[in-house]
Amino acid sequence: MLNLAHNVTHKVVSAVQHIEDEVLGLFTMSDHKIMENIYATHVHADENFDDDSLFIIVENILKRATQIVDKVVQGSQVHVENIDEKTPRPGFSVPLCTLKKIGCELSCKPPGEEVAHKTTLSILDKLSTYSWEAKAVLALAAFAMEYGDFWLLAQHQHSDCLAKSVGILKRVPILTKPGELQKRRQAILELNSLIKAILQVMDIIDQFDKLSAYDPRDIPGLTIAMDHIPVDAYWSILAIVACSTKLTILTSDEPDKPHDLSPYAQKIHYILNKLKIQLIVCRKQLEEADTRRKLKKMLQTPTEVMEIFKALIFSKDNVHPLIDGSTNKTVNIDVLRRKNILLFISSLDITDEDISILKPIYEGIKKDNNYKIVWIPMVEQWTNDLRKKFDILRAKMPWYTVQFVSVTVGIKFIKEEWHFNGKPTLVVMNQQGKVENPNALHLIRLWGMKAFPFNKTAEENLSRALSWIGPVVDNIDPVIQTWIKEEKYIFFYGGNDNEWIQQFTKKANAFANDPIIKDSKIKIELFCIGKTGKGGEDHGIIAKFWSGIESLFFTKVHKQVDPVTQEIQKLLSYKNESGWAVLSKGSTVVTAGHGLTMLKVFDDFEKWKEVVREKGFEFCFREYHGKVIQSVRHCCRLDIPSVTGKPPETMRCPECPRTMEMFISYKCCHIDGPVNGHH
Repeated sequence: MLNLAHNVTHKVVSAVQHIEDEVLGLFTMSDHKIMENIYATHVHADENFDDDSLFIIVENILKRATQIVDKVVQGSQVHVENIDEKTPRPGFSVPLCTLKKIGCELSCKPPGEEVAHKTTLSILDKLSTYSWEAKAVLALAAFAMEYGDFWLLAQHQHSDCLAKSVGILKRVPILTKPGELQKRRQAILELNSLIKAILQVMDIIDQFDKLSAYDPRDIPGLTIAMDHIPVDAYWSILAIVACSTKLTILTSDEPDKPHDLSPYAQKIHYILNKLKIQLIVCRKQLEEADTRRKLKKMLQTPTEVMEIFKALIFSKDNVHPLIDGSTNKTVNIDVLRRKNILLFISSLDITDEDISILKPIYEGIKKDNNYKIVWIPMVEQWTNDLRKKFDILRAKMPWYTVQFVSVTVGIKFIKEEWHFNGKPTLVVMNQQGKVENPNALHLIRLWGMKAFPFNKTAEENLSRALSWIGPVVDNIDPVIQTWIKEEKYIFFYGGNDNEWIQQFTKKANAFANDPIIKDSKIKIELFCIGKTGKGGEDHGIIAKFWSGIESLFFTKVHKQVDPVTQEIQKLLSYKNESGWAVLSKGSTVVTAGHGLTMLKVFDDFEKWKEVVREKGFEFCFREYHGKVIQSVRHCCRLDIPSVTGKPPETMRCPECPRTMEMFISYKCCHIDGPVNGHH
């Protein structure tokens, strides 16, 4: 009983599906369903067949034939255009037998969607070994033989006896008699219009085929078009079948037999518009790829910097003046000629602090006319609100400003080649347009004008210094500068666990006041990062400290790992831990450690304090801390902020020799409150 019920249900569902398909009809069939039908006819693509030459011949025929039709039907109302004669490749051989087979499929078919669909599948079956483009071209060629022949005979029937006699066999006079021509005028023009549209579709498909010779990475949009060509070829052949049927009806004894071409025309025009849009996208992508290559070549070859700047920011015919922030007036782009340019690149989501970092640099280089700062606002779609925001920000900048980037390829180049992802960056270019530093902002945050001229040489010279903690903590509290000058030992510490901070403060104070330490004349100071005198937290100082550590990290991330780099990595990995500490002598770091390991060193002081007098406090503390790290294991996590610059492909663990696993995380600290929080 269950099986019987199942079979009945299955038959009912199948019947319903069949009825639905009948109701929906051919023109509502999904692309997926069409793909299923037509791929059953496809075996392989013969790449040796010269469909380009065949299309040239077909195009020559149909352009002239449709022009004759317009002239015959509309007379003096039609504008006759000059048609460029294209030439197929020498030695091209027309596959006449194949065309005749397709011609047989096209001829004398009764009207109707179902017949047209079956005929199309039959044609595809006969062309199973051709590419999808070639299938459509061959079908169009078979139709062009008939259509071109018909109107060639119509044109010469009054002046050539042979044309007149052959024309009678082809039933040309039935359609071209003045009375009949006028009566069927609208139907002939609709047919002619659809043929022109099919030819345009085929022409664009041919252009896509030619674009496939380029690097596919340059034209990502081409894949979308090429993937859909089988379906487009199907609809083109279906429309060709409909056109052939219409021509047969118009030259028959029943010229008024119903055969509406409008559904086919609507479908072909829909495909044509879609292909035109996609072709524009692909050509734009190819043009952008070409411009990108030229830009890369310019940057690799000594060129005048202003020319590179112009190519990066403006289109050829759309060069705008810059705004001089010091006078609020526009100036010609020539002010950048033969200058070293500092390109301040950012979105409109920048803070006053981002701008203030550059103001001392602007003042420092103002007297040296060889250096200029230019702000490039990265906005792809301007709105009135964004323009207002831009004006507010621009008014705060005394340097030059680009009013808007008119070349989208420039925006893409900056994102892809200079790895810009929204965070402010400062690209340093010399007078020959060579990039001296892809992001000098980290350097400037730490060292200010001490890093001038902000190139890689200056960065390397500064990064050799062992006293790296100095520029990070110098401006936090005046007392720190005094301690550093006096070469005191300083514990900088912090974390997100108040209980740990209290514990560390207590044990570190006890440690600093131990008789062994006092007798060795070791002066130790404590400074808790981000804690106010009243016990609260100063998020501004915490953010500033970690911003400095991150800047240090990015000045060293792509360099060979040395002890300084390792300590910076270690410290950065402790950013979100319950506790961390750095011991420095003056501004020279002795060691950085996780809260657990640092407390362990204090707890075990009895085990190593006797050797302090013999080997020295600094050596003993670092050595014992190293032993503790080996015994106290914890997962080491390094959160690298999303900043401009290529992220390192691998990262060594700062506490062991292994390569760290890579994860992606998203975070919001809500440091500016719930409405305007920075992410």
